[in-house]
Amino acid sequence: MPPELARSWLLVPALDDLERAVRAGADALVLDLEDSVDASLKDRAREAVVAHLRGGGTAWVRVNGRGSEHFSRDVDALRGLPGLAGVWLSKTESGTQVTETADRLGGEVPVVALVESALGVEAAVEIARARGCLRLAFGNADYRLDTATGASDAAMAYPRSRLVVASRIAGLPGPVDGPTTSPGRAALREACEVSVQLGLTGKLCLEAAQVEVVEEVLSPTRADVAWARRFLADFDARGRVVRDGGDLPRLGRAERIERLARAYGVAAD
Repeated sequence: MPPELARSWLLVPALDDLERAVRAGADALVLDLEDSVDASLKDRAREAVVAHLRGGGTAWVRVNGRGSEHFSRDVDALRGLPGLAGVWLSKTESGTQVTETADRLGGEVPVVALVESALGVEAAVEIARARGCLRLAFGNADYRLDTATGASDAAMAYPRSRLVVASRIAGLPGPVDGPTTSPGRAALREACEVSVQLGLTGKLCLEAAQVEVVEEVLSPTRADVAWARRFLADFDARGRVVRDGGDLPRLGRAERIERLARAYGVAAD
């Protein structure tokens, strides 16, 4: 799946069973060198990632933030590795951090900027416009820690919407939402539906079992695909003549649904 369209991003500690993680079938696999790895195990985790990428594996890697002593070791070890799809930059708070990361990796490696603080949210447009930035992502847990904000949908709506608007201004795909830690498929489905309503188009998964739900909810529904195809067929049949002020917005929505349906393999009802 092209990273611009990836819905499920499975985040796996670098010392976990990486082959099992690959078999989960997420749109994108992210090997974590940051928060899920104890400080005493950082070097070992980095070696495991390098071995995976050199051994024919392909993955994204979440590196430690620019302010961490481990940042330089991470990017230096990853530079030039054939299986590196891109990096997630933890705790991004400026566009310069994104560009520096991309440049240190050779200038061709895409960066997903993980925004996890009030300062990062405030600088979201600058970050999104930075050279090397492919998408924004929301680090909801660290944002809550930084701002002492609650976990409710209302409390999280502002930072999520800021990232959505910044992404649109910079011409990037919709942001990737942070993970849902509440147990159960129902809670995950509800969280994904909120993400969709706010305009986020991807989501971090912490378990392989979350991938299926995330990909289902973040794809167009079969009913939406059926509507889009009916509208497009009718629009073509009348010579693509606009009838009223709602036609062009409907056309844009229908074309977007059709593109996503083809990419994700969603059939109409």
